[in-house]
Amino acid sequence: MDESTRRKFLRNLGLGLGTAGMAGRVPGLTAAKSARSSEPEHEISLAGIEKCCGLEDRSSAPLACDFRYSPLSWQTAYCFPDDHYKSLIGERGELRYGHPGQSAGIAYFPEVVEFSLLGMEANEVRSQQLEAPGVPIIHTRLDRPEAFLELTTFATRRPGEGRVDNVIVKVEPRTLHSTRVVPVVIVRTKREIKLQAFGGTTLLRLDSESGPPFLLADAPLSLHEDGALFKSYQLKTGVSTEGKPYVAFLRFPQEKQEIEHLREGLGTPDRVLAEAREYWQNWAPFEGEVNWQLPERHGEFLVACARNLQQAREEKEGRTTFQVGPTVYRGLWVVDGNFILEAARYLGYDKEAQQGLETTWKYQEADGGVFAGGGREHWKDTGIAMFTLVRQAELSQDWSYFRELQPNLVRAVNFLIGLRDHARNNGSINGHYNLLAPGFADGGLGGVRSEFTNTLWVLAGLKAVTEAAERLGLAGLGDALAFYNELRAAFFAAARREMCHHAEGFDYLPMLAKGDAQWASEDEWDRPRPQTAQWALSHAIYPGLVFERDHPIVKGHIQLMRACAQEDIPAETGWLPHGGVWNYNAGFVAHVYLWAGMPDWARLTFRGFLNHATQLYCWREEQPIRGSLTADCVGDMPHNWASAECILYLRHMLALEDGQTLRLLAGIGDLELSAGEPLRLAQSPTRFGRLDMTLEPLDRHQGWHLKFQRSAGPSPVNVQLPTTLGSRSGFAAIQGAQARVEGNILTVTPGAAAWEATWKV
Repeated sequence: MDESTRRKFLRNLGLGLGTAGMAGRVPGLTAAKSARSSEPEHEISLAGIEKCCGLEDRSSAPLACDFRYSPLSWQTAYCFPDDHYKSLIGERGELRYGHPGQSAGIAYFPEVVEFSLLGMEANEVRSQQLEAPGVPIIHTRLDRPEAFLELTTFATRRPGEGRVDNVIVKVEPRTLHSTRVVPVVIVRTKREIKLQAFGGTTLLRLDSESGPPFLLADAPLSLHEDGALFKSYQLKTGVSTEGKPYVAFLRFPQEKQEIEHLREGLGTPDRVLAEAREYWQNWAPFEGEVNWQLPERHGEFLVACARNLQQAREEKEGRTTFQVGPTVYRGLWVVDGNFILEAARYLGYDKEAQQGLETTWKYQEADGGVFAGGGREHWKDTGIAMFTLVRQAELSQDWSYFRELQPNLVRAVNFLIGLRDHARNNGSINGHYNLLAPGFADGGLGGVRSEFTNTLWVLAGLKAVTEAAERLGLAGLGDALAFYNELRAAFFAAARREMCHHAEGFDYLPMLAKGDAQWASEDEWDRPRPQTAQWALSHAIYPGLVFERDHPIVKGHIQLMRACAQEDIPAETGWLPHGGVWNYNAGFVAHVYLWAGMPDWARLTFRGFLNHATQLYCWREEQPIRGSLTADCVGDMPHNWASAECILYLRHMLALEDGQTLRLLAGIGDLELSAGEPLRLAQSPTRFGRLDMTLEPLDRHQGWHLKFQRSAGPSPVNVQLPTTLGSRSGFAAIQGAQARVEGNILTVTPGAAAWEATWKV
């Protein structure tokens, strides 16, 4: 089955459902049905999907993690944790310097350094890889017919030297025993470059002969070509033979260090590389008592994503700030930060997560609103900051900061009430529905519009705060509860009128009100896609828990995400409305599937997400689908909301907090068990206390054994397990607790703090 046919098949799978409503007609949309479809609901197994698609062979199945949808253009960070100098390397081994941040586009780098050889042919990029997921020493191989150029790129911070980027250039013959070569360094910049010789070394300075040093080489450089926007320099001619390659060492000081600080290291590239390698080999992805063990690709991604988060971090005004990316997103976004801070707790970065939370609340303004990178009309940021405050208190089991910020919460709630009241008087669609004022939706919807994403996230924030206040017996937040109830009722009333019918035969809630003029654009190309900006609805479903599982809005959202899938993930959900995918949006949807009891769909979508990473374990925010002639890349890279989503899903497939229910192993199936290796969590934080879990195979792979222990914390109302693990192992016994079987769910005595369970073939 070809890819387009397979996608059509996947789109056509699933529920045929409808929603009672009072929807009117909108250009490009159809009114919702007035009654439920009579089509029955079906449970579709992933094995069935693979069989129907001719994908039973795991080497070609959609679940194989082989980076098949990796972007063809990328960049990777190789700097240190919390490093001010966010050094980046591109897919051709080029160094990218000087991005100014949010004020410029994703491809704007004032200085770019490329590496090549003289000769007729162009370089062919053969490979680029990390030494290991936790070791960002990057090896790039560029091939020519007669030789190949290997670049080893890494950062150092040696005593007495300061922060330096380093490139070892190595040329080896391919077809001959010996060949003469001339390596070339191309510097692309509008700034003036001055070349200075010091004995057997060469120094390039920027702007003037006394300007900051830019490049130091261990061999003479000579000007080869002087273009309008670039200069190329050739290294000395050399001979490359089998067993004795041509080697040069280039160093790029990041702190404007002078040559005397770097001379010693310039003469010992192997030792400098060994020191960098030793640093990273001693680096740990987890802190404190937290530890994880996951086999194969899952374990590799876990370690790499922990490194990605640390590399993007930076200290600002005495506080650790978890930044989204190294260029256009080098800063704080409240919604990104919510998920990044949760991932940080899961990795054991407790102190840094608390500092990140405090940084978020520093953005609260006098009127009570919280605004950061999303802008002032991102009303949802205030609700998200409230949600983050609760979640961080749950994970830390420390509610002192929550109590301390009660006055801030009151101001935040009053600000949101004011937005609702203002909308009532401005004649907008939102005001008509008694929702928050029109705002910036994000995720593909620009401008200030009558939309529902802001209201959805605020509902999630209000729900979290009011429930926490009730548990704590905290007085003074009564207005928050009243407002939550009013806003919730208003939203559900609006949703009944705004539901629309999809061409695939189901009803769904669009995120832009039907009365918005964009739906009536003369050119259909300019109208929003049904799936545009659905990200906030995913979050309101999980982790916001604003809806019950069987709510028509939830069912419609799930159907919509299935219907728009391409390359195994939802497509055209963000700023690329035609021919593009918002990569980590797949993480949001995978969580919805997991929470909704659809582990096969969660697994398919999560693996699709992993397959959109590069082989260096990081993601572009949005990218074209293969074969698209209309889309471009959007956003930063490495994008660390993506890294956080990966970490969150890996934890939640083992332990998912569903309100007051703790669901264990909800995402574990044949794929996760196929390695036959243990899966472990140690001291993983939850709202119920810290968990220790070890799932390991029985002798001769005759089943699986789970050891579980929960430390002090509020007891869950329910603890649930699947009665089957994968397709082969069924529940056999439990020791240390009582349990009952209800369908395919095993419910364990919630007060039991330590127990063991066994599944056998």
